[in-house]
Amino acid sequence: MKLNCDLGESFGAWTMGQDEEVMPYIDMANVACGFHASDPSIMARTVTLARKHGVQIGAHPSYQDLAGFGRRSIQHTADEIRGLIWYQLGALEGICRAHGTTVEYVKPHGALNNDMMRDASILQAVMEAVAAYHHQLPLMIPATIHATEHSALADRLGLPLIFEAFADRAYDDDGRLVPRNQPGAVHNDPDTIVAQAMTLASQGGLYGLSGKWLTLTANSLCVHGDNSHALAATRAIRDALNQRNSTA
Repeated sequence: MKLNCDLGESFGAWTMGQDEEVMPYIDMANVACGFHASDPSIMARTVTLARKHGVQIGAHPSYQDLAGFGRRSIQHTADEIRGLIWYQLGALEGICRAHGTTVEYVKPHGALNNDMMRDASILQAVMEAVAAYHHQLPLMIPATIHATEHSALADRLGLPLIFEAFADRAYDDDGRLVPRNQPGAVHNDPDTIVAQAMTLASQGGLYGLSGKWLTLTANSLCVHGDNSHALAATRAIRDALNQRNSTA
């Protein structure tokens, strides 16, 4: 079970997250590509930091929404979705290439990520965009109770998938993330976050907000880097995963 985190989300003189502190404890860095956060200097700095710690670099594309941090749904055609993903992938790939590395996977951000899990046509467009860019480039999507259907769709395009679960977010009974504007949607207590992470890692699922058990088979765990508890939670999850691996 790999640990991933959304990073490189600062912009100009504005700082978001604790990238330098969090990076040593993760396996995969989801790097903002300039549409919801970041800029060329931030992207280059994040790529350099990831290389230093041997962390995989993933593109974290979003709707073009700097003001809303990519958390607002924007209506697009399939062609427009493919274009915005290619544009952001190309930007990060260029910076990676200049630093002797490459983009190793794609994880959509925010509203784009949520929308594609609710609308099959958006998911199809995102999958087509990634598959067309590079047929061996994996797409990271949330693990849900519909994972078998999502895998079948990806298989038709020859697209590898990485399924992720969230250690610091609550789930509804359909296995989707509870919207951030609802009470209890985001876990702020590191102990709660670690407990959810270990339940996912050891039992292949978790309990939804109503108490219903959800089977979610995930390859990667996400802890968000844009809040005050990110470092403590990430350290604790890394220690717990290391301990579990050493006794397995």
